Amino acid sequence: MQGAHDWAENLDKIFEGHGYYKSQADPQIHSRVYDDELTLTSIWTDNILGASSTTEGKHLAKAELGLSYEIKDLGKAKLILGMQIDRSAHGDVRLSQQAYCEQLLKCFIMSECSPSATPLPSGLLLSAEDCPNTPEEAYEMKDIL
Repeated sequence: MQGAHDWAENLDKIFEGHGYYKSQADPQIHSRVYDDELTLTSIWTDNILGASSTTEGKHLAKAELGLSYEIKDLGKAKLILGMQIDRSAHGDVRLSQQAYCEQLLKCFIMSECSPSATPLPSGLLLSAEDCPNTPEEAYEMKDIL
């Protein structure tokens, strides 16, 4: 664990040296405002996802990081933390968890299930009376997710 801590601490110093501030809400997020340009970075282990409000800001951020580390630009991000990143021609960015949902279905052997508007019949009202009432009923439900 010490190596991961040292890496994060070293990376914090590098970002700070380039004028970035660490987010108080999430220490893996660093941001910098320079004139009217905003640059954000998000760190996940040794992967860094960055965004800038200008193309120049993007190139500057990569160049600065490249002064301290050997970096590899993998191009536009397509997937982050299980979320698919889609960009429109107008510059809109959308996140989708479809791949994650499909992975869950596969994990629970439900890849071939039929979609339904609701998992239970419409209008069904559940109450505390529907919970297991006996130790036997509770035992029957223990492996039900």
